Amino acid sequence: MQNIRRYFPNLSSIQDEQFAALKDLYIYWNKRINLISRKDIDKLYLHHVLHSLSIARIIQFRPETSILDAGTGGGFPGIPLAILFPHVKFLLADSVAKKLKAVDSIIENTGLLNCTTEVSRVETINLRFDFVISRAVAGLKTFIPWIENKVHSECHHLLNNGLLYLKGGDLDEELKGISYRYTVFDIHTFFTERFFESKKIVYVDLTTRKYKN
Repeated sequence: MQNIRRYFPNLSSIQDEQFAALKDLYIYWNKRINLISRKDIDKLYLHHVLHSLSIARIIQFRPETSILDAGTGGGFPGIPLAILFPHVKFLLADSVAKKLKAVDSIIENTGLLNCTTEVSRVETINLRFDFVISRAVAGLKTFIPWIENKVHSECHHLLNNGLLYLKGGDLDEELKGISYRYTVFDIHTFFTERFFESKKIVYVDLTTRKYKN
């Protein structure tokens, strides 16, 4: 929590309590369902919560923005961002029902009113959103076709509607296959912890016409 408060000093008392509640909730559920790596539970706030919140360093979602967290797994990046943006609507989707059972409980016990969940493969969701967020569900060349038709064409942010994808490592080869305009943000420019040295956010503008890199 120290890192969350340091990087986000303007949290309301309710948001602070919601973030603080995540530790015990994830410890409880991780003993029953493998939501995150068990060796990672002690680094929950750094490796999962703060990593999710890095998206807020490149965009401030406006109220009533609609967001799909595709392949949310244990609720990342959707739950931390839903706490940070209480007036934004999040749909957390995953094909693994038992994980979403735990996610539903975490949402309920943190008092989040702006999150819903859906047990579904992302490519079968027949709704449109302003943004899709996700964390390394698949390679970008595989993932983008699943979600490229799921964003509205009308934009209300400085960034056009599209994908915000948390990824790590060397992405040069993977990015060669993307046929939309994209920007890569290095998370270590926002957060100084060593964990973020190789972590990135790939923003893909899904409103633009395709082009060849």
